[in-house]
Parts: sequence; structure tokens; C-alpha cells
Amino acid sequence: MAACVITFIGQLPRLSREAHLSGEELNPLLGGALLGWVFMAPLIFYALAFVSHLLSRLAGGRGTGYGARIALFWALLAASPLILLWGLMAGFAGPGAGLTLVGLLWCIVFLWFWIAGLRVAEWGMGE
Repeated sequence: MAACVITFIGQLPRLSREAHLSGEELNPLLGGALLGWVFMAPLIFYALAFVSHLLSRLAGGRGTGYGARIALFWALLAASPLILLWGLMAGFAGPGAGLTLVGLLWCIVFLWFWIAGLRVAEWGMGE
């Protein structure tokens, strides 16, 4: 849940920019992001961790659902500084190559942490 709160905080500059440029009210945008990231996203991530655990079991993994959840949420938390940077880029620089590069870098780092965590949780590799 901490990673989802950090991701919500990272969205604040982007939402502020969108509200300013479009003339919309900022509070409804913040409320929607809060609902999505803090209340809904953890549920989606729990389901994603369960699916990754099932797929790992099909591939011969011997871990637990708890280990799959820890791997996913730790990966989100470990990659969260890049989400904060992405939010700053989106808020201050706007769309462009820099924003795309930071987003791609976040995806790579997140997947790297998640796959490494799943390998340890499901197959005991890296111990």
C-alpha cells in the first residue's frame, strides 16, 4: 500500500498541470487518483500477484502466494523513486522524449525487481 501512496504522490504534479492547462478543478482529479491508486490499485495488484503465482506453479515453482505478493509489492516499492521522477517530468516538462524515457526506465526497473523477487519466492534462486 505504501508503494501505491507514493505513486499517488508522484501523480500530483501531472494532475496539477492537467488541471491548469484544461481549466478543470484540481480536487476531482486528485480524488479520482486517490481512489484509483490507494484503494483500487492494491486490489488489482493482489490479483496480479495471484495470477503470477499460479503461472509460476504451472512452470514448476514451489513458492507461496505470500511470496508472490511480497515480490510484486516490493518491486513496486523499489521502483517508486522512478515513479516520483516520472510525475515530476510529467508535471514540469510535459509529454515528450524525456517523459517516455523515464517511463520506460521505470518499467524495466520494476520488471527486473519483480522477476528477481519471483525467482527467489517461487524457485529459491539467489539464496
